[in-house]
Amino acid sequence: MVLTRGDDYPLHQTPEPVAYAGTDRNFYDRYFFNGYAPDGSGFFAIALGVYPHLNVMDAHFSTIRDGVQYNLHASKELGMERLDLQVGPIRIEILEPLQKLRVVVDGEGLIADLTFTGRAFPIEEPRFIHRIGPRTFMDYTRMTQNGHYTGWIEVDGVREDCAPGTAGTRDRSWGVRPVGSRDEQPHGTGVVPGFFWQWTPINFSDRSVFFHVNADAKGNKWNTRAVVAPDGADAAALIDTEGEMASPLAKGTRWPDGGTLVIEGPDGPETLTFEPLGRFQMRGIGYTSPKWGHGLWHGPLAVEREDFGLMQCDPGSMDNYHVQFPCKITSDKHGEGTGVFEQLIIGPYAPMGLKEFMDLG
Repeated sequence: MVLTRGDDYPLHQTPEPVAYAGTDRNFYDRYFFNGYAPDGSGFFAIALGVYPHLNVMDAHFSTIRDGVQYNLHASKELGMERLDLQVGPIRIEILEPLQKLRVVVDGEGLIADLTFTGRAFPIEEPRFIHRIGPRTFMDYTRMTQNGHYTGWIEVDGVREDCAPGTAGTRDRSWGVRPVGSRDEQPHGTGVVPGFFWQWTPINFSDRSVFFHVNADAKGNKWNTRAVVAPDGADAAALIDTEGEMASPLAKGTRWPDGGTLVIEGPDGPETLTFEPLGRFQMRGIGYTSPKWGHGLWHGPLAVEREDFGLMQCDPGSMDNYHVQFPCKITSDKHGEGTGVFEQLIIGPYAPMGLKEFMDLG
């Protein structure tokens, strides 16, 4: 089978059917969502990934209640049909492209019905191209959008509606990054892989602020962007700016202990202070998960629930390096908001004194 439902839409990027996505086995196409109440509570996240050359689609749902992170993982064989956005008990519906999407979950005691509505046109982050030694490690595009949620989440029969003002972020990315089974072949003699990532989408009452940075082990930035998005802004009304983040590591971890972001806003320099309100482990939606890592093959269909206490997560384990912290954000010019501070550091990172591959702060 080669022709699929996608071939009846004007989506083709090559002379081949949509089922084929170039020749790189690591090509992927991904959805991501997170959300939280105005006080940072009730955090949840969703991920769904398509891996055309691995013949896999997987999805994950995760929510936090009373210090416990509840996670639902699902994986299926793709069968080359990329427009069927359901993996077992997790489904994504595109209600209005670039504006409104719905997520439905019903499996293993975790049930949810959540609708995301964007606040402004999505921003396009600079193309991510990164090599480690001679090998292309990443080559992808991502769009990011803040928005509000309506709906509810149920955990083992206890249903909670989204609090008024529940906000969050979604993104869509596609291209090449490491997925599926790990490539054990070394990158080259003397090459030490290193990866530093910070991502901080912020929701204020009438605007969104976005900042991210990728850097190498020496601290050299290879991808960064800062944007201010007034509510209702179209693509032309998004305000490009510059940002610089200062953030210490929490002692004994690779997690951020708050931070201060300075951006050049429309009315001059603005200082944004991050105060963590909680912690979310990204392995709950597949990132750095040894069993449910993105693109791993689990057969025709596999579904599993995984619960863990956040206080029991070992910060020295690489499985737990990748985190998102819901934060209270205080601006010296525009009051208070909420947002997320995501961080992942793998390998040495000189600006924070991480000299060895698994040093902790």
